[in-house]
Amino acid sequence: MSGAVRLLDLSKSFGEIVAVDDVNLEVADGEFFSLLGPSGCGKTTTLRLIAGFERPDSGAIVIDGEDQATVPPHRRPVNTVFQSYALFPHLSVEQNVGFGLRYHDVDKAETRQRVGEALELVQLGGLEKRKPTQLSGGQQQRVALARSLVLNPSVLLLDEPLGALDAKLRKSLQIELKSLQEEVGITFIYVTHDQEEALTMSDRIAVMSHGRVEQLGTPSEVYESPSSSYIAEFLGVSNLMDVEVLSVGEGRTTVRLGGQVLAALGGFGETGPAMVSIRPERIQVLNGDQSRESNVVAATVDRLVYAGPVINVLARVEGLPEIQVSIPNQGEATHLTAGQAIRLHFPEEALRVLEVGDRVPAIEELDADG
Repeated sequence: MSGAVRLLDLSKSFGEIVAVDDVNLEVADGEFFSLLGPSGCGKTTTLRLIAGFERPDSGAIVIDGEDQATVPPHRRPVNTVFQSYALFPHLSVEQNVGFGLRYHDVDKAETRQRVGEALELVQLGGLEKRKPTQLSGGQQQRVALARSLVLNPSVLLLDEPLGALDAKLRKSLQIELKSLQEEVGITFIYVTHDQEEALTMSDRIAVMSHGRVEQLGTPSEVYESPSSSYIAEFLGVSNLMDVEVLSVGEGRTTVRLGGQVLAALGGFGETGPAMVSIRPERIQVLNGDQSRESNVVAATVDRLVYAGPVINVLARVEGLPEIQVSIPNQGEATHLTAGQAIRLHFPEEALRVLEVGDRVPAIEELDADG
């Protein structure tokens, strides 16, 4: 096995600030694993600990069965791609990619072969003689990837490598990066604050907050079944609403939402005040001929927002905050109008009772650590 990573009771503080707080994680060989969270959550410090750029206060960093916590960065079987690509402007693409091989006792013929293979992997064949200033941002990012891959690391660490690119290019490179990872079979540990990036590329995601892992799972697990209000609010758009839990059964909970009694999933074995979440795309606006006997709430259309692929309906329900409903754009104007009375169906499997955790911090609250 090559590229398996385990973090055991890993902690790191800077003075009185706890950046990483007793983190335990296992990353499988060949997995695309993302550390996701807002600035200040500890994800970048965790990556730097794996890379060896920071020394942990306690805990172990086990890569392929060996604890690397005290091993210098250059002796670890990892390599790192940063947001700032740190290419040498006076060197050609070929020289940049092959730079690290100078320190690995590789002869010229093998260097030329490995550099060529790495450039073909990232679709830069034929650009060997260009300087970084003659490349686009996306091409520079590929050079940085090739420079790391040419060293054949067991684990590739990526610290927001797409952050400096425009939105359209980022989307295309997300697909390319995942395809590249599957082709080379190397373990990728990817740091990002961008939820869409994590959902698009990852095999599994660890959502972090205050130096701890709040939830760990596949993209569908953390999106469809958030474990707390923090996860629901941070990962995508979610309607968060205060409720009163009336009863809790095996996997089924009844709650009072506004003036309605609804069935939901989850719950923590107790009645009383709680919170529920439901994604906008899971709420159904019922037509006049659609009848539902349960989990239906009367609402009034407040306004409609055109968002390209979807039409967002902002609706008012008595006693609740504004509710967002996303309707797929089928190429026809929606029949809804502001002020119209409607009925909303909240599917039981999509309405989830949450643990009330910390809210996602506002921009002014964030510190510099990722």
